[in-house]
Amino acid sequence: MYSFYSRVRYSEVGEDKKLTLNGIINYFQDSSTFQSEELGIGVDVLESMHRVWVLSSWQIVVERYPELCEKIRISTWPYSFQGFCGSRNFTLEDEKGRLLAWANSLWSFLDTQTGRPARVPDEIVKKYRLEERLEMDYAPRKLPMPEHAEPQEGFAVQQHHLDTNHHVNNGQYIQMAREYVPEAFPIQQMRAEYKKSALLGDRIFPVTAFQDGRYTVGLCDEAGKPYAVVELS
Repeated sequence: MYSFYSRVRYSEVGEDKKLTLNGIINYFQDSSTFQSEELGIGVDVLESMHRVWVLSSWQIVVERYPELCEKIRISTWPYSFQGFCGSRNFTLEDEKGRLLAWANSLWSFLDTQTGRPARVPDEIVKKYRLEERLEMDYAPRKLPMPEHAEPQEGFAVQQHHLDTNHHVNNGQYIQMAREYVPEAFPIQQMRAEYKKSALLGDRIFPVTAFQDGRYTVGLCDEAGKPYAVVELS
């Protein structure tokens, strides 16, 4: 398990003075990056191999959003490698060790020259120590497009949406989807499935639906095929 400590910053909170959902996502992403860097298989090493980890799906459950200046601990660990996929859990705790949020995630190992999945080499697998899978209610990885969805105005991918892989960062899709959910809606679980990568200049056409207490947002291309599907409940 890899852990690091932090304190909720003013730049990470919303109008309610609490860490935002996107702030939690950023902490979880950072923790996995920190672990890989400390193990010597970080961004630069993978780049030299023409490889990259790409997130395929998220499930994040939030018990409580920590408040401004609250001390927190973020932890992560992989629990499975199969072929070109890796599975990883995350937790967010307060300073007394109480769970505030937790997550499951599935990642794909890609060849950046071909854009196709590649088997995770043994030398990378051996760097990580597999831990037991977190006890949580695991939701299905697949997320269907919302039925009877309402189309929204399209927009172009901007420079600030991109990450070091030169495509829209997975957290940015969640931020995009969040714009179509009322601010007062209490998000206790977020699920996302990533279908394909959006690049600079691509246009995204959202479709939205609300059913059974859940908002589902499809972030699609001009043909209506999703880049990502996000569910907020």
